[in-house]
Amino acid sequence: MDLHRLEIELKKRLIYPYRWGRKQSDSWDRETNFIYVTNSFQELLKKTRSLDANIRDYALNRWYNYWSAMGAEYIFSTHPQVSPNKNIYDKLVDFTIEDIPFDHKTTVFPGGFPHSVHYALEHKQELIEWLYLNQSQQGRKHLKNRLFIVLHDPSGRHWKLKSEIQLIKAAIDFYLKNFSSKNLLEIVIDKNEIQADIIWILK
Repeated sequence: MDLHRLEIELKKRLIYPYRWGRKQSDSWDRETNFIYVTNSFQELLKKTRSLDANIRDYALNRWYNYWSAMGAEYIFSTHPQVSPNKNIYDKLVDFTIEDIPFDHKTTVFPGGFPHSVHYALEHKQELIEWLYLNQSQQGRKHLKNRLFIVLHDPSGRHWKLKSEIQLIKAAIDFYLKNFSSKNLLEIVIDKNEIQADIIWILK
């Protein structure tokens, strides 16, 4: 994957409003699954030109989020202790780190979390538990191991950080350089034993 080109394509999205119109759903996901095979933003605009405005916004957001996540997963895969999951349809595991399986999720710092980012930095487990219980309620909902990449911009435009691929790369590289399974948080939710952690992207 050409990370430089990816960052350029993602940043073309930034001039358009970031509106969902509705919560992410399986039905609208099916209608916009062309985002998986569209790596050019100009091509995406062509494919969405005739769509209802709400679905068009939804498609632009899904495309942006998906390709940013693919960039992050590619960055993980370049490290020797990481093994990508060859089964691309597996929703529970994106890769293993030192044989520990993980799903990865890039997310903005959630507005619904009842504390500040400064509080979350000191109470990482509380934020992780909140994310498991309040996000990914559709097809990607699960209670398995997960690495969260959490984005925060003091201006509130957290979503724009998903296009900062080199910034994300630096954070992932630093995390993996210092990775130790002993530092993972051990969490139990609904009798599910989970290993999880957060990689912070702070502007």
